[in-house]
Amino acid sequence: MDDRLDTRSAIKDTLPTVFGYLGIGIAFGVVGKATGLSTFLVVLTSLITYSGSAQFVLVGLLVAHSPLLTMIFSVFLVNSRMILMSTTVARYFKDESLLKNILIGSLITDESFALSMTKLNHTGEKLNFEWFNTVNLMAYFTWAIASFIGAVLGNLITDPNKFGLDFALVAMFIGLLYLQLISDRSINMYLQLIMIGITLVLVFVGLIFIPSSLLILVVTLIACALGVILKNAFF
Repeated sequence: MDDRLDTRSAIKDTLPTVFGYLGIGIAFGVVGKATGLSTFLVVLTSLITYSGSAQFVLVGLLVAHSPLLTMIFSVFLVNSRMILMSTTVARYFKDESLLKNILIGSLITDESFALSMTKLNHTGEKLNFEWFNTVNLMAYFTWAIASFIGAVLGNLITDPNKFGLDFALVAMFIGLLYLQLISDRSINMYLQLIMIGITLVLVFVGLIFIPSSLLILVVTLIACALGVILKNAFF
């Protein structure tokens, strides 16, 4: 990454994450096709819902013929963490129009959020619409195209796990976490490592007591609170 916030820099910054979108997007297309959705509906789901893991949940609920309200509520819960992410980046776009803020908030993903947090370390805590919107659009269209490819391949690939496609997203997040660790100079490295350990423990314990749809949101709130306390007390 560099300190530029233009379209060219955004494309360069986003390219490493594209492979993650492709892997998991193709996996969704294959799964969607295997559950009986047409290629058109698979792509339409990616274009309208655009929510990664929530789309897998949605497909499962469709197959189970769940009530519409159950689907809406489930997808909302899985995606509720996006509220926290949008709130976090909103302060960098206070001078932008409402429409631009809506575009940024509507298309933000886990990956584009992680990229933006890493980018801040190179730009002196600055973001702009051109850079963030390019990152979001690349993710959006890559996801839709990958879903289409997966749907087309759906008749040939009956089990995406055999090809390791389910691990693509995990691998991408490990890479983003590593970039965040080595580039964030504003937070002590030991504190970051401690918080990673605490977060892993919280996730492990939370899996026992908290529904998976709420786990990420709850763990995020608790980990953020603990991080603030530890930073002010010891670092």
